Amino acid sequence: MSEITPTEEKRSLNFIEAIVEKDLQEGKDGGRLQTRFPPEPNGYLHIGHAKAICMNFGLAQQYGGVCNLRFDDTNPVKEDVEYVDAIQEDIQWLGYDWANVYYASDYFQQLWDFAILLIKEGKAYIDEQSAEEIAKQKGTPTQAGTESPYRNRPIEENLDLFRKMNEGLLAEGSMVLRAKIDMASPNMHFRDPIIYRIIKQAHHRTGNQWNAYPMYDFAHGQCDYFEGVTHSICTLEFVVHRPLYDWFIDQLADGDYRPHQYEFNRLNLTYTMMSKRKLLQLVKENLVQGWDDPRMPTICGFRRRGYTPESIHNFIDRIGYTKYDGVIDVALLEYAVREDLNKRATRASVVLDPVKLILTNYPDGEIEKLRAQNNPEDEQSGSHEVLFSKELFIEREDFMEDAPKKYFRLTPGQEVRLKNAYIVKCTGCKRDDDGNVVEVYAEYDSETKSGMAESNRKVKGTIHWVSTQDAIDVDVRLYDRLFTVENPGDDKDRDFREFLNPDSLIIKTGCKAESFLKDAKPLDNYQFQRIGYFNVDPDSTDSHLIFNRTVTLKDSWSKIKDK
Repeated sequence: MSEITPTEEKRSLNFIEAIVEKDLQEGKDGGRLQTRFPPEPNGYLHIGHAKAICMNFGLAQQYGGVCNLRFDDTNPVKEDVEYVDAIQEDIQWLGYDWANVYYASDYFQQLWDFAILLIKEGKAYIDEQSAEEIAKQKGTPTQAGTESPYRNRPIEENLDLFRKMNEGLLAEGSMVLRAKIDMASPNMHFRDPIIYRIIKQAHHRTGNQWNAYPMYDFAHGQCDYFEGVTHSICTLEFVVHRPLYDWFIDQLADGDYRPHQYEFNRLNLTYTMMSKRKLLQLVKENLVQGWDDPRMPTICGFRRRGYTPESIHNFIDRIGYTKYDGVIDVALLEYAVREDLNKRATRASVVLDPVKLILTNYPDGEIEKLRAQNNPEDEQSGSHEVLFSKELFIEREDFMEDAPKKYFRLTPGQEVRLKNAYIVKCTGCKRDDDGNVVEVYAEYDSETKSGMAESNRKVKGTIHWVSTQDAIDVDVRLYDRLFTVENPGDDKDRDFREFLNPDSLIIKTGCKAESFLKDAKPLDNYQFQRIGYFNVDPDSTDSHLIFNRTVTLKDSWSKIKDK
C-alpha cells in the first residue's frame, strides 16, 4: 500500500481519492486498489474519455495500485481492431500504461455459464416478444410493468432455447434472455432486464463461435468481479444502474469480495459535440477529414492539432471530479494549452499573407546574421540564426496607407520596430493595376539594432518579418472551433450540422517562414510570433511543410460573443 498524501494535501482530494484513501487505510479488499478503463472499441476516444483515463490510471499510479485496460467488445456489429489500436495509442500518449489488457470476450464462456446458472435457479427466462412489446410492458417510473407471458417457462425449455440462440438456429430479434427480478420495482432497470440477445455477426476476436452476446449491464460488473476490480469508476449516468450491477454480482459471488461502483461527472464542453454517434456521422459524411481531424474532440484530433499531454492533464486537474454534471467552457481547455506551449514552444516568424517590404537605404547585397531567442520563457532554450536583408516579407495587414489614429504598424511617416532587428520608417508603397499593394517602402535606422545601446528608442509598434533571402514556403491550416454555438446538440428542433462553423478551417498557401523551420518534424510545437501556436501536421513531407494552428495567442471568441 502506498503512503498516504500529507494532511495539507488532503483538503484538495477529490471525493473518489478520499474514498480510496479511506479504503486503503481500513485495509479493505486486503489493502488492494485495482481499477480498470473499459472502452468499447467502436470508435476513437474523445476528451471526455481522457478524464476517465486520468481518473482510473491516475489513481493506480498515485496509490501504487493496478489499472487494467479492458475492451468492452460485446457488440461485434460496431467493433473493429482499428479502434483497439487507436485506444491503446491514445492512452500511452497521455502518459499511462496498463497492467494487463483484457477483453469482455475473454469472459464469454464464464458469462454464459453464469447465465445458465441463473436459468437453473429460476432467475432468468427466454422471452419471444418483440423489442417494442418488451419496452411497452416495462411500464413507467410511476406505473409498474406487466409480466411477460413467457416469464414462467419451464427451466428445461429455457435452457434448450438459450442453447439454440447460440447455435445460430434462431433469427436475430426472435428471442432474448431476460433476468427475472421485479416488474414492479421503482428502479426501471430491475424490471426483468435483457441480458443476452442474438447477433449473427463475426466477432473480431472470437469469429463465429458465438451467436448470443451478453448485454453491457450483464457483462460489465461480472468482468469487474472476474478481474478483481476494487473500485469500478463510471460516469453519473450509471448511478441508476448501480443496484443492478450489485444484484448480478450478489448472484455470482461466492465470498465476501465485491467490486464497488462509484460515479463522477462526465465532461461536457461548450462548442463541442461529444456524442460518439454524431462524431461518426461527421466522419462518414466527410464533414471532417477523419477521426483525427484537428477540429474533432478526439484525443488523436487534439494530438494532431498540437495539444500536449501535459495541457490535457492540467485542464482535467483544473475542472476536477464532482457528483453533478455541468458544462465547461472550452476556453479553459484552450487556456491550458496556451499556458503549456508558452513555456515549451520555440518562437518563429511566419508571414501568412506576405507582401514585400523594401528598405530603400539598406546596402544592396548585404546580409546580416542576427540571433533570435528560441523561447524567452526558458533561459536554456538557446537561440537561432536569422538573416536580415534589404528585402523582407511582412504581413499584408501590417501596412495601411490611410491608417486610423491608433494604428501602430506601418503607415507613411510612422516608425515601427522590426522584431529582433531595426526601427524603420515607412515611406510609401507600390500598387498593381488592380490597386493591390505589391511593395511597401521604408528606411531603416542603422543605430537602432536590437541589443545596441541606441536601440532603446521607443516606438509604439513591433512587427515580425522574414528575409526574402532564405524564406521557405509553407502551408498553414487555421483551425477554429467546429461549431458556432455553445451547445450544438441542445436544440431539438434543428440538426446539429446546421451549427457547423464554415470558418473552422481556413487554408493559407504560399506562407513565408524562417528557414530553420525546414528541419521541423511532425507534431513539433511552435509559437508563430504575434499569430498563435502551431504544430507540424503529419501530412508534411521533407520538401513541403504544413502547420496546424493549435490555438490563437488570445481568446478571440469571448470578444465576439460579448459584442
